[in-house]
Amino acid sequence: MSSPVTRPSGLPKQMRASVLSAPGSVSVESRPTPSPAADEVLVRVGSVGVCGSDVHYYQHGRIGDFVVESPLVLGHEAGGAIVQVGSAVEASRVGERVSIEPQRPRGDSAETLAGHYNLDPAMEFYATPPIDGAFAEYVLIQSHFAHRVPDSVSNDAAALMEPLSVGIHAARKAGITAGSRVLITGAGPIGVICAQVARAFGALEVVVSDLSEVRRAQALRLGATQALDPRVDPIESLGVDAFIEASGAAPAIRQGLAALRPAGTAVLVGMGADDPALPVHLIQNKELLVTGVFRYTNTWPLAIALVESGAVDLDSLVTGRFALDEVEAALSESTRESSLKTIVEPGRLSDS
Repeated sequence: MSSPVTRPSGLPKQMRASVLSAPGSVSVESRPTPSPAADEVLVRVGSVGVCGSDVHYYQHGRIGDFVVESPLVLGHEAGGAIVQVGSAVEASRVGERVSIEPQRPRGDSAETLAGHYNLDPAMEFYATPPIDGAFAEYVLIQSHFAHRVPDSVSNDAAALMEPLSVGIHAARKAGITAGSRVLITGAGPIGVICAQVARAFGALEVVVSDLSEVRRAQALRLGATQALDPRVDPIESLGVDAFIEASGAAPAIRQGLAALRPAGTAVLVGMGADDPALPVHLIQNKELLVTGVFRYTNTWPLAIALVESGAVDLDSLVTGRFALDEVEAALSESTRESSLKTIVEPGRLSDS
């Protein structure tokens, strides 16, 4: 039975949110606590992961065609607990711990109807201008994109289901299965997550390459079977079944394509130059399949199952933890070589 929209006792009229007002300028503001529409839930945010896109918006105020033209709340990797539901949502969901799938596609677009809702041109996505994100005490999301998580899953892991979903989407597109040999270029957070997903999908060999010795060591600790330095190791001669590019570096794309066996599959995940030069002759002669990923579709149930079963360990990725009024420090921390996932906890008291 659905419930009316009423403000529960104890729910504040105002909330705190970290707001990007201009490149390099973030501050905490007081905003009205939002109320859910009929199909929405209000979530008290427990943890938010810092993504490279958050850092890019903070530093440059734009990513490609997405430009910050008005104050924006960053953060799209979020989990928490439902504290209020809309009139069309079961009241029993109040109190439920959830991981947020931070997007809102149109229900009637050609892409959504074809099962590719992530490609809906009118998508509203957290922390993508002009849609506010989750560096706030409370956020709204449609109820079907608030995915219940079991108590064995931490708040941090609930938040990091979002980058895990990128890894799952990439692994599916790469066709990784039992016995696959996989190359992943880039040992940042997405590269390491892709390595864990590849192992969970049954890959026997997961080779990760990165220029950084620190990141290669992290990759070996968190899922890779081998870690190589692309400046000295023979990447091109690997002959792998699947290649996932997670660095955005043009040389890594070319190395990875050369490392594929004939009829292999390359999946481009990392964001780099808009128009990198590709070895077209190699793609043609080896009949390589080259594709990309843009966010994800229908990944959360599997993501939650992989974490609950222990096949993927997201908690080990956390390398820093900050309060809402420390978002600027969190953004800076996430650029460090040794950083994998920095977490912002809106309910956390700052150390200062």
